[in-house]
Amino acid sequence: MKTQEEPFKGLKLNGILMLIFNFLLLFGIVFLFIKLVSTSGISPLMATLSGIGLGVLFVLNCIFWGGFMQIEPNETRVMVFFGKYEGTVKENGFFWVNPFYAKQKLTLRARNLDADPIKVNDKSGNPIMIGMVLVWRLFDTYKASFHVDNASMAANTAGATSTARLNEKMMAYQNFVKIQCDAALRYVAGMFAYDMNEAESAKELTLRSHGDDINKILEEQINERLAIAGIEVVEARINYLAYAPEIAAVMLRRQQADAIISAREKIVEGAVGMVKLALDKLAEEKTIEFDDEKKAAMISNLMVVLCSEESATPIVNAGTLHQ
Repeated sequence: MKTQEEPFKGLKLNGILMLIFNFLLLFGIVFLFIKLVSTSGISPLMATLSGIGLGVLFVLNCIFWGGFMQIEPNETRVMVFFGKYEGTVKENGFFWVNPFYAKQKLTLRARNLDADPIKVNDKSGNPIMIGMVLVWRLFDTYKASFHVDNASMAANTAGATSTARLNEKMMAYQNFVKIQCDAALRYVAGMFAYDMNEAESAKELTLRSHGDDINKILEEQINERLAIAGIEVVEARINYLAYAPEIAAVMLRRQQADAIISAREKIVEGAVGMVKLALDKLAEEKTIEFDDEKKAAMISNLMVVLCSEESATPIVNAGTLHQ
């Protein structure tokens, strides 16, 4: 008993040659039937046997028409003979096989899944909205056909064409992929903090700052969950990340405060450097001598001018230095 995907090793003939043969057989049956009916002098027994023989050939001819199959690039046929898996045909072309084989059609072409953002909690417990886009495809036709229940998940519409049935089956796979992706996305989002402010260390990965690393981990997690269905992930990428609406405003104010503090630190650092440079330059060139009181006053004035959010308005001292 086969338990994994294997190439089909049964009888597989050229479809064009078999099509010609089937037409010739049909024309021969019709010709012989007309000749049998129009010929007189044949014994009843011979006529009966000839009629039965032509009837059997006609039934076989009708059965033979069910053995044709056409396989396009990146499409396959899973061959099942009365419930027994006989292999998978991936070769492209027009073929004829035993008409009693069930030829289940599957496509190996890549498909997109744009998952809607879902609400999850990050490592710090903050509710966030996170969404992803996924490119996936089938790679193991045995697992895809027999390890997941795609038949009951698909809506079996009576009288539907093979293309419609294939689309329904692939939508069933897509529903399976979506559920597993949501589970993987929740798991990965709970492993990491949203941004650096909530991380426990500067080297810790965060959802916002280490997108490429997070995408690789997410892809691995999804592949583990989809391996049972013979599905592989070509690419998985987070395409939406934000705080949940109930805390978005608070987190925005916190981010703004962090930005203001960082800017202020930079301004103060630069102002201190400029004041030191000015004092060192004046002392080096001995342009003017300052006592401690005047030096403190100059430092205070320069810091106010350099750190002020608005342009300072100077007041000119028209008297002496000590007035």
